[in-house]
Amino acid sequence: MDTKTNIKDIFSNVWTIPNLLSFLRIIMVPIFAVLFLKGTREGYIWSVVVLALSGLSDFFDGKIARKFNQISALGKLLDPLADKLTQITIAVVFFITFGKSEDPVIHAFSYVFIAFLVKEAIMVVGSVIMIAMGLRPTAAEMPGKVATFAFYLIMISMIAFGKGIEVVNAIAGTTNLVYPTPVMIALVAISLVLTLIAFFSYVPGVKEQLKQKKEKKANESEK
Repeated sequence: MDTKTNIKDIFSNVWTIPNLLSFLRIIMVPIFAVLFLKGTREGYIWSVVVLALSGLSDFFDGKIARKFNQISALGKLLDPLADKLTQITIAVVFFITFGKSEDPVIHAFSYVFIAFLVKEAIMVVGSVIMIAMGLRPTAAEMPGKVATFAFYLIMISMIAFGKGIEVVNAIAGTTNLVYPTPVMIALVAISLVLTLIAFFSYVPGVKEQLKQKKEKKANESEK
């Protein structure tokens, strides 16, 4: 499949409910960032609401696509793109927030989020390159789904109980509901390990597509 045909196929059957939900998730990304970076109690609370709505739309778009046979090539790209943009934004706002901490351990801890940014940036750029080569970005396998679920769960809990954010403390009017620093580091480390495992799980699929493309090209040149 050449690049032009690949792109034409991707943008056929665009206007489906799952695709619109994915577009909505992408729109939610800057809204979440603006609310979170306000650094206020209300900003944090509303950012959690936006993140929860994003997660719900992610859950329902897949269900709707399968139930009503609205699975599309574009949807297979938009869904992971929305995930990646959301994850990149979460990593950025945590890097900024924890980087402002006067606690030297928390400040140093903020740099862990750069690893998430590098991984997602590679995935996004890699997907663009694959499309340009006439290949299809591989769909998320189980490691990717587990890593995404763990990432959202852990990062939402960081918003709720992380030092310097502590949404639950703000709502409850207390100072006791906060993660100790070692717990924060351990949770993010777990998410990072799962993310790296998921990243390397895509490699075989990409290699297989490159192999098939090379074999097809070789067969065509022999004719």
